[in-house]
Amino acid sequence: MSEAYIGEIRMFAGNYAPEGWARCEGQIMSISENETLYVLLGTTYGGDGQTTFALPDLRGRLPIHQTASYPLGAKGGSENVTLTTTQLPAHTHFPTAAQIAGNASSPQNNTWAKAAVYSTGNDSSNNPLPRAPMNYGNLSLFGGSQPHNNMMPSLTISFIIALSGAFPPRD
Repeated sequence: MSEAYIGEIRMFAGNYAPEGWARCEGQIMSISENETLYVLLGTTYGGDGQTTFALPDLRGRLPIHQTASYPLGAKGGSENVTLTTTQLPAHTHFPTAAQIAGNASSPQNNTWAKAAVYSTGNDSSNNPLPRAPMNYGNLSLFGGSQPHNNMMPSLTISFIIALSGAFPPRD
């Protein structure tokens, strides 16, 4: 590998870190053994700042560029999310109905049926029962409130950080 700047992070397809590099897995490092790297990282990623500091932990994380909203070392996001009703877009549910008698033992497609004709005893007219509007609350809840996977398609690869090399110059 070409000479790197101390603290430079690269993607690496191997299952180990080459000499002079470490995997970005949040390891706690000794300041006395890695003074130059500590000068660059400080306690941005952890450590006590007296004897230890931490390397960035990129396991299961996607790096993003720093901004005012996302300073160096900030973590965010979630692999799984359970949506609430306030997060769903506004929408309606339209019921499906069929013109099949309500007293059929198995209405076609198992959909709502029209009012059935019932005998009212002494009334020989066999008038249907009066219709009543359906309350939207009568539609049962759907779903199990289980989290859904929130990860984009990905390929796992190692991130490594240079422990030695040239000190990066400022502009």
